[in-house]
Amino acid sequence: MLATKRSLPKYLLALGAAIAGLGGTAAAEEVQRWGVNFPPPVSTTAQEIYDIHMFTMGIATVLLVIIFAVVIYSLIVHRKSRGFKPDQQFHETWFGRWSWVFVPIMVLGVDLTIAGAAQRTLERVWVVPQDQPLVDVKVIGHQWYWEFVYLDHDVTIESRYTSPEEAGIHYLRDVDNRLVLPTNQRVRFLHTSSDVIHAFWVPELAVKKDAIPGYITETWVNIQQEGVFRGQCAELCGTWHARMPIVVEAVSQEEFDGWIEEQQEIRMAALAEAAEEREWDKDDLMARGQSLYNSRCAACHQEDGSGMPPAFPAIKGSPVATGPISEHIGIILNGVPGTAMAAWNSLNDLEIAALVTYQRNAWGNDTGDVVQPAEVKAER
Repeated sequence: MLATKRSLPKYLLALGAAIAGLGGTAAAEEVQRWGVNFPPPVSTTAQEIYDIHMFTMGIATVLLVIIFAVVIYSLIVHRKSRGFKPDQQFHETWFGRWSWVFVPIMVLGVDLTIAGAAQRTLERVWVVPQDQPLVDVKVIGHQWYWEFVYLDHDVTIESRYTSPEEAGIHYLRDVDNRLVLPTNQRVRFLHTSSDVIHAFWVPELAVKKDAIPGYITETWVNIQQEGVFRGQCAELCGTWHARMPIVVEAVSQEEFDGWIEEQQEIRMAALAEAAEEREWDKDDLMARGQSLYNSRCAACHQEDGSGMPPAFPAIKGSPVATGPISEHIGIILNGVPGTAMAAWNSLNDLEIAALVTYQRNAWGNDTGDVVQPAEVKAER
């Protein structure tokens, strides 16, 4: 039996599964096994959407078989070579008159059957339940990375794609910092953007929502199983649109609480380090600055500082990187209104000092300037 199944084309297996199960579990599993269906859902809302999809496919498959059977029967039985003569008065018969009424009614009945279930599911998807505690995560789209703010825990992470060497088979599907979420807990996403329209989409979670500048939109999920689930930005947002993957790691509540505590400790340690009253040496600042530049600035200004004019000017040899230090710090802190240069005031004083030092001494700029955190603090 297994050998017979494997010898059949995938679309025939999918067709047979849909006919046999009409959207049931067996049909879903058979279709899924051959990789021609939606990914397995892991949240309550995703499961409902998946069930509607399978139900719709079952109805569509039955109708397809009936219609094809009637058409094939007519082609064989009513062909001219058998001497069949067409009825020139068919339109005047009872069936010829009333079929134009019955067929649309049946089609509408099928549509309403599907629409009724879909409407109930859509209401549950878009209306966030308030009857139990929520984990609120603000999702901010940037060109080109994601920022996730855990509003109840004072934790912020930035998630960027990783290089082909680091990602391996998951190139353009892997990130440096995953979005960690608890299972069996309602999570509310508050979507927005800092620049252009992005779209947050993870198929297994059934979450696909536009992140629009100046607006806050919301969706929610309740993940039922642990695992790693991958998605991406689903709105064309610029030249590096493909480099905005999303990786969600669903863990138990205990693991989530431990991860939150670890992130808070890392943040406090970074703030304490930045607040130290000490003179940082150039080599240390350059190393930190290069890492920050490659992760935050290279997307627009290129790793060699050459930029992508006119939208993203070069830093190499630029009047900003070789001019007054205060103006350089001010641009990073406040951005440049009317351009794609966003404000980076979320970085601490040490990080900005390292970034400015690196930009003023890399790619032949060689100003020799060493910027200290105290100078950045004075410019805030």
